[in-house]
Amino acid sequence: MRIGFIGDIVGKPGRLMLKRHLKRLQQEHFVDYTIANYENASHGFGLTEKNCKELLGYGIDMMTGGNHSFDKKEIFELFESYPLIRPMNYPQSAPGKGIFETTILGKEVAILNLMGHYTMPMVDNPFTMIVEEVALLRSRGFKHIIIDMHAEASSEKQALLHMLKEDVSAILGTHTHVGTDDLHVVDGCCYITDVGLTGCRDGVIGMREDVPLRRFLTGLGGHFDVPDECKAVLQMIVFELDDNGACFSAEKIKIYDDKPKIVTPAWIE
Repeated sequence: MRIGFIGDIVGKPGRLMLKRHLKRLQQEHFVDYTIANYENASHGFGLTEKNCKELLGYGIDMMTGGNHSFDKKEIFELFESYPLIRPMNYPQSAPGKGIFETTILGKEVAILNLMGHYTMPMVDNPFTMIVEEVALLRSRGFKHIIIDMHAEASSEKQALLHMLKEDVSAILGTHTHVGTDDLHVVDGCCYITDVGLTGCRDGVIGMREDVPLRRFLTGLGGHFDVPDECKAVLQMIVFELDDNGACFSAEKIKIYDDKPKIVTPAWIE
């Protein structure tokens, strides 16, 4: 099976890039199922029902979250009606779930959303929790296990790889919005530290640059804003899994505005 994974979708520019390009990319790369991170999809913070329907209409099958999952309070009800999850290490009393189970080409697949510790909201230990959860899934017969690791620290993401590379199909980093150049496959696990945003590429992590610059120069904050118009990028990982859940190939796809796509194959260990 071939899985497509899109990192943080940032606001209207990110959504429009998916509207323009996603279905064509799915056809060209024979994608069977597409996952995307929604936590910045509605003007940079959270997800509305309108934008949820919009993104699913563009060809996304299910979506993962992060530290902005609860910024729009209507998300509480959306968890009951749409294929959405939030980081599993939020307290159990929080709305939503952190694991999504589905069937793709006759194979059972588990998609997990996990959030790191560094600079993040107070959550349970992601490392002890994920080890237990992966062991439980494997005891239930799941071989295809995909993790969105939403974390600031690259060390947390790389540590997760070393902990789980023999037990999961893919670990895909999100949150920093800056794509990293380390897509590789090791011991049957597809890994990248950060997929990178889909949205504006000419500001600061997808946002207008004025408030971040003022904060760095003066220490004064403000509300981050997503421009309506900008130079944009789409970033997507496509990886292929065998019947036992092992990854044997992967590639990074990038599109700048309406330019020809750039495809970079993963390093295979």
